[in-house]
Amino acid sequence: MIRMGKMVPYIMQMLVKKPNTTLYPSVKAHVEEHFRGALKFDQPKCIGCKICMKVCPSNAIEIERISETEKVYQAYVHMDRCIFCGQCVDSCPKKALENTENFELASTDKKSLKVAI
Repeated sequence: MIRMGKMVPYIMQMLVKKPNTTLYPSVKAHVEEHFRGALKFDQPKCIGCKICMKVCPSNAIEIERISETEKVYQAYVHMDRCIFCGQCVDSCPKKALENTENFELASTDKKSLKVAI
């Protein structure tokens, strides 16, 4: 335990010292190159092969056909399941999926975590 006399200089030193932590969220966080954040879906490129669904280790992706007359597909991601591994992005033959730099994905409503991308 530090005695009272030795504590005062220590406290004064800490008052002028630069903080060791980041000032997030007031200062925007820096993301590194090749960061794997939320998914982005390019609908016209999707051919509906569903390879992304098959390779997803957490079953977080759903691909649904939204038009009976045309081959148009919609992707849904369960954000509460996704582990941002990037396997879906790497396996897509038409590059219809890509990772973004968005990492601020918190929510208090579980129903809102199934996101149409």
